[in-house]
Amino acid sequence: MIDPDYCRRMVRYNSWQNRQLGACLAELPAAELTRDRGAFFGSILATLNHILWGDRMWMSRFAGWDKPAVGIPESTSFCPTLAVWQAERYRTDGQLGLWAARVRAVDLAGDLVWYSGALGADVRKPMAVCVTHMFNHQTHHRGQVHAMITAAGAKAPVSDLAFMPD
Repeated sequence: MIDPDYCRRMVRYNSWQNRQLGACLAELPAAELTRDRGAFFGSILATLNHILWGDRMWMSRFAGWDKPAVGIPESTSFCPTLAVWQAERYRTDGQLGLWAARVRAVDLAGDLVWYSGALGADVRKPMAVCVTHMFNHQTHHRGQVHAMITAAGAKAPVSDLAFMPD
């Protein structure tokens, strides 16, 4: 289904997107970042926090990272400001890059078993599906952020994977 090259490409895409978003959002007033825009997680910053939280939660399952200290309901307030989010995002993207550089095909095989707080039960899914989900989760919620940036009157960055710089 997926291979290590897919992981490396998607980690690079995620990092590129986060750098672009950070630069774009630094131009917006703080009130625009926290304004409830009717998205699933409300605001731009809340949605970015949830993506970061999700990355760390999945990587705690994939690679033994520290699990976030909060659950999904608190994931939207993971970082209180854009500056804190940018620092944490940069650190997490670097760690994701290190993971992707080391991941092997065998690491993507078999099942992942974990306790899901969202479902309140143990879950077993193919590892490749879970890794694909992590990247899809990032892209899905960044699409919401893109729409909220546009609604805030700013120009959202390019998000097409096909146009990612080499």
